[in-house]
Amino acid sequence: MTDYTGIDNEVTAIADEIWDLARHVWEFAEIGFTETHSSAYAAALLEKYGFKISDRGIGGLDTSWIATWGKGKPTIGILVEYDALPGLGNDTQPTRTPAPSGNTNGHGCGHNLICSTSIGAAIALKTHLEKNKIHGTLKVFGCPAEEKMTGKNYMAQAGAFKGLDACLHNHPGPLNTVWNFHSTAMVDLIVEWNGTTAHAGVSPWLGRSAVHAAEVFLVAANMMREQMLPTARLHYQILDGGVAVNVIPDYARVLVRYRGPSAENVTQYKNWLIDMAKGAALSTQTKETVTLITGTLDVVGNDPLAKNMYGHMERYFPIDWTDDEQAFAKAIQKEMGLEEKGMADAMAGMPTSKVEVGGSSDVGDVSWSVPTMGAVYAAWPQGISPHQWGCTACHGMSIGHRATVQAAQSMAASGLDLFTQPELIEAAQEDFKKQTKGQPYKSLNELPKPPGGEMLPDERDRYECCIHGALEHFGITDAKT
Repeated sequence: MTDYTGIDNEVTAIADEIWDLARHVWEFAEIGFTETHSSAYAAALLEKYGFKISDRGIGGLDTSWIATWGKGKPTIGILVEYDALPGLGNDTQPTRTPAPSGNTNGHGCGHNLICSTSIGAAIALKTHLEKNKIHGTLKVFGCPAEEKMTGKNYMAQAGAFKGLDACLHNHPGPLNTVWNFHSTAMVDLIVEWNGTTAHAGVSPWLGRSAVHAAEVFLVAANMMREQMLPTARLHYQILDGGVAVNVIPDYARVLVRYRGPSAENVTQYKNWLIDMAKGAALSTQTKETVTLITGTLDVVGNDPLAKNMYGHMERYFPIDWTDDEQAFAKAIQKEMGLEEKGMADAMAGMPTSKVEVGGSSDVGDVSWSVPTMGAVYAAWPQGISPHQWGCTACHGMSIGHRATVQAAQSMAASGLDLFTQPELIEAAQEDFKKQTKGQPYKSLNELPKPPGGEMLPDERDRYECCIHGALEHFGITDAKT
């Protein structure tokens, strides 16, 4: 039986650096495509520990990168995220309190912990493999813009994950388990209508309202809900809808997201939505343009990898949250009008790969490319869903600290098993074939690069400065960027 004391100790040895990374990314709180400081700081820490950074900008995402150590088989991947959400900036207080920095962005989904957990696990694993002369290749993937659903899917489309034998990831939550459930596939459509402007009082009959087209489209889309499967979801955001009340608007723009249980379902309803956009244009004598900006596949589970990771997570439970941490969590629950249960301190049941959830993640494209599994660990209070200020508050204080270090230990131990137990990889790959029914990976994206993923020249210059500054911070002067 494998002794995991060594790999656990490697994580403990760098616990302060794991938290330093989490705290820096929490403070940077940069939204997707703008994670210049977060991306640079995370990559520089890996370089400090001997990883080689390559493929900056893969998939048309300038803040993406791949960090590699070792050579030969097996080749194991670890996924990193670092983007925040707008409007969720918060101090480390159990009340809705603006961040002292004034930054209105916040890590309400804990991507600062995803970053620190994955990189902490990767560094500990690399150190352990070196010390014990265990061969193989470890790849760490810096993945931008998960909240925009335009990160790993475009990287996968560019071939970033080819050649991996297995891949690991993590995500904080209100409970402790593994990501062995089936989440939805999705597409984001930008729908635009162009009409004819006119004076709304003097001669409205000369105009053709693009806003009317948008209204017709949204009414039709909402009527479609009755014909959607229970696991499907439809959301939209009105991005442009006129500039003055007394002017017939000649331009309107809507972002619509559809989520469904499979790529086939998503494609079917995407085409229906496109027909609605055309119908709305015909009925208002406007012209429509539909652009699919991103598509993400459903996340498929992997039972052998889930069982392995769940077993490692069990080794660290129950969690001994301090009285202050539990009081902090209960204060947030009270503020939000929820039952004051505090933090989860035990493992939830292990889901099977057939469990359905309504959310989506661009991890889906990775899971259709290679056997993939993630740790889900308590980092905010029970009963609270992600994307809220209370999550942001927890991810910047001791609750987040305790969560990220412990999750890094679970990930590192699972990674060690993948390097030392070929039968685990074999079982994972067999289950992968079963879960995907032997279908090859095929991206739902229609664009070769995501809109907004590439920086303007001055933004690129600032990013280069961030990279060099981060390298200097870690005492690295000879790395190639």
